[in-house]
Amino acid sequence: MPVNFIAEVSSNHNRDLDRCLSFVEKSAEIGCAAVKFQLFKIDQLFTPEVLQASEEHRRRIDWELPVEFLPELTEACRKANIQFACTPFYLKAVEELFPYVQFYKIASYELLWNDLLIECAKTDKPVVLSTGMATLKEIRNAVEILRNTGCNELTLLQCVSGYPTPVLEANLAAIETLRHNFHVQAGWSDHTVTPGVIYRAVHKWQASAIEFHLDLEGLGAEYETGHCWLPGSIEHVIRTINEGLLSDGTGEKLPAPVELPDRDWRADPEDGLRPLKQRR
Repeated sequence: MPVNFIAEVSSNHNRDLDRCLSFVEKSAEIGCAAVKFQLFKIDQLFTPEVLQASEEHRRRIDWELPVEFLPELTEACRKANIQFACTPFYLKAVEELFPYVQFYKIASYELLWNDLLIECAKTDKPVVLSTGMATLKEIRNAVEILRNTGCNELTLLQCVSGYPTPVLEANLAAIETLRHNFHVQAGWSDHTVTPGVIYRAVHKWQASAIEFHLDLEGLGAEYETGHCWLPGSIEHVIRTINEGLLSDGTGEKLPAPVELPDRDWRADPEDGLRPLKQRR
């Protein structure tokens, strides 16, 4: 089963269009199926009380993705043959993104916001939902709302909203819990930056999607937090996983094409010597 790798740019674009386009190019180059941005406005993300009290939160206005970037980003994705996705963080963002995205990603922090779930589901586009911090009951409510209002293609991601996430808290087994309870595609949203975790998510828990935070060279706004991959490291993981998946085969036990020239060189059952007598 193929694994869809989703490069999460988050706020590492630094509001620079050329840098955004570089993320698209690099995500395609390292083997991702999609590149994802975030569309938010600080004054519609935090309450006035938070913004008044916290200069740190006010500074996040520098992390906003300009809406006018969207046409160029989706065109760049089309040329690079990679899907363009985005996370809406205010209701109008769903409408603003509609002409451009192949799917919507709903963040863990917005899982409880029914109105946002409904707006995304009504578009009839696929939805990817992260489940960080959520209980099974909360996830069930979100899934029911999405399904009841038109979402026919849903992927749930096991996620731990810790930046970075300790490996011992990843709880990858919850991928199967999501798949079993909701009969959906299930995957992993990574904040561990640990290759072994991603290998385990794919090979043990059959994650169909892996989302990871990407930075280009360590100069993105979120890189210092410690939850972002650099291209060279994650490219090796993606390539190794894809190479491994090519080896599954059909399961039918027959000689492989590469073995055919040697079949006659096996030990003959009569004298135990090579090659078979019919070959001698």
